[in-house]
Amino acid sequence: MRQNDARNLTMVMDLYEMTMGNGYFNNGNKDSRVAFDVFYRKNPDKGGFAIFAGLEQVVEYIEKLSFSKEDVEYFRSLNLFNEEFLKYLEDFKFKGDIYAFPEGTIMYPNEPVLTVVAPLIDAQLVETAILLQINHQSLIATKTRRIVKAAGGRAVSDFGARRAHNMDAAVYGARAAYIGGAVGSATVLAGQMFNMPVSGTMAHSWVMFYDDEFEAFKNYAINYPDATVLLVDTYDVLESGIPNAIRCAKEVLEPMGKRLLGIRLDSGDLAYLSKQARKMLDDAGLKDCKVIVSNSLDEYTITSILNQGGKIDSFGVGERLITAKSDPVFGAVYKMAAVEEEGKFLPRIKISENVEKITNPGLKKVYRIYDEEGKSVADLLARAEDEVDLSKPYRFVEPERPWKNRFFENFTAKELQVPIFKDGKLVYELPTLQEIRNYVADQLENEVWEEEQRFENPHTHYMDMSPELYEDKMNLLHQTRKI
Repeated sequence: MRQNDARNLTMVMDLYEMTMGNGYFNNGNKDSRVAFDVFYRKNPDKGGFAIFAGLEQVVEYIEKLSFSKEDVEYFRSLNLFNEEFLKYLEDFKFKGDIYAFPEGTIMYPNEPVLTVVAPLIDAQLVETAILLQINHQSLIATKTRRIVKAAGGRAVSDFGARRAHNMDAAVYGARAAYIGGAVGSATVLAGQMFNMPVSGTMAHSWVMFYDDEFEAFKNYAINYPDATVLLVDTYDVLESGIPNAIRCAKEVLEPMGKRLLGIRLDSGDLAYLSKQARKMLDDAGLKDCKVIVSNSLDEYTITSILNQGGKIDSFGVGERLITAKSDPVFGAVYKMAAVEEEGKFLPRIKISENVEKITNPGLKKVYRIYDEEGKSVADLLARAEDEVDLSKPYRFVEPERPWKNRFFENFTAKELQVPIFKDGKLVYELPTLQEIRNYVADQLENEVWEEEQRFENPHTHYMDMSPELYEDKMNLLHQTRKI
């Protein structure tokens, strides 16, 4: 199989999904129903929150889940699986339920953002693909939001395709960046697939091809008089690039009744050069000409440039956005939470010497708790059967301080997970990409405390438990220790 051959994404799995599936089949457990939770343990870059992204691609994957004859033959060639199991795969379709946060939901560590309730083999086979979609896009969306916040209202565009880890990472990374607040991308396929804005002007090669810089600028302006943005750092920004851009504006564009839209800086001291460029443009009567910068930017370099008084209108951000360079692993995991026995789901727990790796057992619901002003003050984990009634004081347990007697009073709650699939059928109407992007912005503006959005020492969002769930967890821990 070559890169451009059609791919069956059902095959994007770790081999152990199949070895376990074959074992479950042989042991007569293929129809046993189980629940798995997707959650993560820490926010990237020591931040105060993350953004849930990638759900639409999870839906697409589940809907197309099937094995071709070629896939089954490949498994047969591995000499690991019995023939009855391979025949079972020929007609395989996902038959379970999936619940998840709506895409774009602000999320926090250790809460189930997606739950699969399905026959055991179904639930096992989807692990890898679900995790890679959510891990990648949630990481890039979260990183982009940090960069957008640092830009302070100035536009941020994704320029990262050529530094992405592969073609899919570039395309789906651009989608995630748009969810996180980027105004668009330079990646054409992302624009085509997701109906999102694309932008781009010239590279240094355009300027280098012509005999001199002014000729290069002139030819570009003639071709794109309504969208002329000139790259001014090929030779010398202040001695050549800006003067030639001004000359192009005066001698080429203005006689056509057009204005120079912008100049771009891609190297050097961006704070200093942007201030000098802004002054030169203003003195030439080009106060409406935008100053755009690129070159290894992230939230920290952008903050530094602006703190130095950089005169910048928009940022093109590449490698450090599309790879989330400062913290490039999101770390969501997929853990069993419950097993159905005699029509009832019984909780399961994973324990570890590392406290943060101990899981929260059972079928659960996640509630976001809001104060009277609509601000989110905490998230609450409860058993699926627990009654969470905030019309009266509701006692909860703070897991790190279980001895405290705490109550929610005068608060409201919203259940976060919604049904996505029921019995293998899609029951959820996917929002548009623009709706997802707007949802992120609305939460951060109206619900999430500004203290949680700080880069340094952000406030930790409270994660509380219903007393019943906390008691179940403690009981399971004691029982497992005895085993």
